[in-house]
Amino acid sequence: LFWVKLLTIYQKIWEYDTLDKKKTVTALKAGEDRAILLGLTMILFSIMMYFITGITVVRSYLDSVWTEESSCAVVNSTITGEMNCTYSYSSDCKKSLKYPCLQVFVTLNASGKVMRLFYNEETRYMNLECFFVPNCRKDYADMHAVIANIYERLKLLPQVRCYYDRAEHQDSVLLTQLYSRGMVFWSLLWPTIMFIGGTIIIALVKLTQYLSLLCEEISRIKR
Repeated sequence: LFWVKLLTIYQKIWEYDTLDKKKTVTALKAGEDRAILLGLTMILFSIMMYFITGITVVRSYLDSVWTEESSCAVVNSTITGEMNCTYSYSSDCKKSLKYPCLQVFVTLNASGKVMRLFYNEETRYMNLECFFVPNCRKDYADMHAVIANIYERLKLLPQVRCYYDRAEHQDSVLLTQLYSRGMVFWSLLWPTIMFIGGTIIIALVKLTQYLSLLCEEISRIKR
C-alpha cells in the first residue's frame, strides 16, 4: 500500500512537471516568434527608409554640381529692385506681393573668377538674379527686414565659405548646400542602425534555438 501511494504521488509530480515544461516551452516559443516578427519589421522599415532616402536626399546630392568647397571674397552686394513672389498664401494676391532682390557677387579664391552667389540650389533654380528668395508674406516690411538683415551680415563678412562646380560649367557659387554629405550621412545612419538591430535580434533568437536543441541532444546522449 505504501509503495502504491508513493507511485501515485510520483506520477502526479511527473505530470505536473511535464505540464509546467510544456507551458514554459509554449511561452518561450511565443516570445521567440514575437522577437523574430519585431526583427523582420525593423528590417522591412529600414529597407523602405533606404528607398525613400535614396530617391530624395542621395539622388539630389549626386545630381548637384556644386560639390567642391572653397572660400569666396565678397566683391559687391546690393539691393537692386523688387521681384514678384513665386509663391504666396493665396493665388489671388501672388502678383501683388514683392520682395527686395539682393544681388551678391564674389571672387572664388580657387580660380579668381567673379561669380554670382546664391544661398542654395533651390534659390538658384527659383531666381537667377537674387541671392535669397524669402517665403512670401503679406507684410512687405517683414520680407524687407529679412533681406536687410542678410545684407548687413554679408557686409561684415569679407570672406565666406562657398561651393562651386569643379567642371566650371556653372557661373555661380552657393553659400550652403541643400543636400550636403553630412545630411546624406545622417539620413542613411538611422535606417542602417534599424537594419543592424533587426538582424541582431533575429540572429540572437536563432542562436538561442540552436543552443536549446544542442542541449537537448546532449541530455539525450547522457541518458
